[in-house]
Amino acid sequence: MTLFWIVTGTSAVLAAAALVLALLRGRRATGPAEAYDLEVYRDQLREVDADAARGKIAPEEAERLRIEISRRLLGADAKMQTLGVRADQPRVLGYVLAAAITVLVVGGGFGLYTWIGAPGYVDAPLKTRLARAEEALKSRTSQEAMEARMPPGAAPDASAEYLQLVERLRGAVAQRPEEMQGHVLLARSEAALGNFVAAYKAQAQIIKLKGDAATAQDYTDLADMMILAAGGYVSPQAQMVLEQALSRDPDNGVARYYGGLMMAQVGRPDVGYRMWNKLLRESAADDPWVGPITDQIEDLAFLAGEQNFQMPTLTSAAPGPSQADVAAAADLTPEERQQMIRGMVGQLSDRLAEEGGPVEDWARLISSLGILGDTDKASAIYAEAQTVFGGSPKALALLQGAAQQAGIVD
Repeated sequence: MTLFWIVTGTSAVLAAAALVLALLRGRRATGPAEAYDLEVYRDQLREVDADAARGKIAPEEAERLRIEISRRLLGADAKMQTLGVRADQPRVLGYVLAAAITVLVVGGGFGLYTWIGAPGYVDAPLKTRLARAEEALKSRTSQEAMEARMPPGAAPDASAEYLQLVERLRGAVAQRPEEMQGHVLLARSEAALGNFVAAYKAQAQIIKLKGDAATAQDYTDLADMMILAAGGYVSPQAQMVLEQALSRDPDNGVARYYGGLMMAQVGRPDVGYRMWNKLLRESAADDPWVGPITDQIEDLAFLAGEQNFQMPTLTSAAPGPSQADVAAAADLTPEERQQMIRGMVGQLSDRLAEEGGPVEDWARLISSLGILGDTDKASAIYAEAQTVFGGSPKALALLQGAAQQAGIVD
């Protein structure tokens, strides 16, 4: 910090000195106009004397010129004497301006820094910042402590009848703690009322009852409720739950979203940005985590030092046939129905070729082509999809299942 003040202070003084010197030099180089006239008239007298001595002008003409030039010289001298006192005033003003410039540059710069800068902030090289982030990750506030800091929640916006039903459900679950369905209903009901602590405790009981059969969705539901109970904070306990979800489903979008959020909270926006950017580009527009990511990722990219971030264009998962489509298909002949199916498959193929899409659409296209007997095209689409989703084991497994259904792989 001392070096910072030395460098900035020296720079400010040098800048002020340059301005002051320019001001004072300009004042010394510029005298009154009458002083310049005096020098001109004296030079003219010397030239007249020289010309008269060489005989270039007659003595009478030389005398007349001397009288005229002398008259002008005396007039300029008298005028200069009259303005002598006032001629000193700009010099004094110059010194005043020089002092003002010095105060403005040096003092103003210091004052501006104390206002919008961070006096006393020590240097923070990358290695130090990474160490701080690692320490912040290890020493985070616990779930219980964060919940204790949360302000009281607002009264639930629910009817008295619904509240009575939930109260009865709580009593029933307390009497029959081994009944799975009761905990499922209780977790949903408590979450709907905003009682996230009670909700995640019920969800934890569901996982306990399921044991090894608990799914990634069960764990992400638990983590989601814990994070909501802590006001959006990803606690160490919630992190452990997210890790359980990812161990069962590495591509789980909710767990990956909260993982990126956690890294942003501990001072690693670079890691959080990379996690969110990858997740966003692998998602469909209607995935539940897309909205929160798009609301925050530009700010996170700025903090991460990413200058070239571009929001990707996402597409929604292709909808299935409507009831009208199904009704229309029922009235078609087998040939017409086959033609209709080929048209829908062709539209899906064109959209994926032009815009891309989620892995589910690719799998549906592969299986549909197999059903239509177009195994060559199904094989080509399968090969392309393997390249697109090569980094996702879950996606590759889904594609392989579709290829097996299409009869193009064993």
